[in-house]
Amino acid sequence: MTAEGRAERTDLRALRIDDSKRGDGGGRWRRRWLWMLPALGLGAIAVAVAIGGRPPDVAVASVRAASGRAAVLLNASGYVTPRVRATVAAKITGRVVEVLVDEGMRVEAGQVLARLDESDVRARLAAAVAERDAAAAAIADLEVNLANADRELGRQVELEKEGVAAVQALDAARTLVESLKARIVLARRQVASAEAAIGIARQDLDNCVVRAPFSGVAVSKDAQVGEMVSPVSAGGSFTRTGIATIVDMTSLEIEVDVSESYIARVQPGQRVEATLDAYPDWKIPASVRTVIPTADRQKATVKVRIAFDALDPRILPDMGVKVAFLAAQAPGEAPAAEAVIPRAAVRQDSGTPVVWLVRNGRVERRAVTLGAQRADEVEVLAGVTVGDRLVVEGPAGLRDGQQVRVRAR
Repeated sequence: MTAEGRAERTDLRALRIDDSKRGDGGGRWRRRWLWMLPALGLGAIAVAVAIGGRPPDVAVASVRAASGRAAVLLNASGYVTPRVRATVAAKITGRVVEVLVDEGMRVEAGQVLARLDESDVRARLAAAVAERDAAAAAIADLEVNLANADRELGRQVELEKEGVAAVQALDAARTLVESLKARIVLARRQVASAEAAIGIARQDLDNCVVRAPFSGVAVSKDAQVGEMVSPVSAGGSFTRTGIATIVDMTSLEIEVDVSESYIARVQPGQRVEATLDAYPDWKIPASVRTVIPTADRQKATVKVRIAFDALDPRILPDMGVKVAFLAAQAPGEAPAAEAVIPRAAVRQDSGTPVVWLVRNGRVERRAVTLGAQRADEVEVLAGVTVGDRLVVEGPAGLRDGQQVRVRAR
């Protein structure tokens, strides 16, 4: 073999891998995998926790109004009016120096609404007190003179018995005594008159403070600081007749005019469904409170007042409202359902039917009273209102207040 061939064979042997080193390399790779397995396990756990911590997906459906309500006998329109409403005015004429009420403010009975200028009233009070004191001082002077006149009358009587004094002197002494007694009575009457004047002045002073006659809400502010107010109109537009208008919000009711031709269909206590013009999708339960026993000959109508079953802050005075007078429920007939929901939204909790209401991305547990079933729907007598969104598809372990994600059905 040539030298060149031996060199090439030597180079090829150098490229061979020793069998002992092969085993060591495989061990290193296995050790690396053993170190990586815990890291991979922790990553898998983190992914599982992240997936499990997400809000569950739910499908929802809206509550719709029930179509099977009582028959409507009559429709009418009117306005929300309070039974207790007053424009509070001052009892005296005066200039406003302070107004302590504003629109929308809640006031209590007896709360100060405004104050009037009381300088003139205080001056009259001081004058009345001075007259009373002067009359009282005059009484003391008259009583002193009366005591002296009584003594003089006694002397004249003794002298007349002795025949020394003339009859005219005795009569003059008696006249003076009677005159002083009469003047004392007059002075005492003057003191009483002055006391009455003091009482009037003090009442006028108290009238300078205008107070709320009952608890309610101020719906208008009718006077400003510096304006003149009076209990009666003084002519022109420079004198106000009121300070503020107060409404008792607990006395709100509906007032409608019903045609004479249909008034026979309306009875006290009759069920009514009211709908405010501002909230056309909100059906408000109410009932007839009274039928005013007189008719308007100009409009040929009779006024009917309707009371709300429950008041709500959204109901405001003078709002327009439409009412439907409902037929009476027959004896033994089940109450009419207020809403209809999918049967899939109803779940059982310890034998009680409940639904899960979705509001602001969270679920709320609601117990409901169910009525008749309609195919895949069920009537609800109480517990939900029209427009509420209920869970119809979702996990079984929902909790009250749990956050959820609403997905499309």
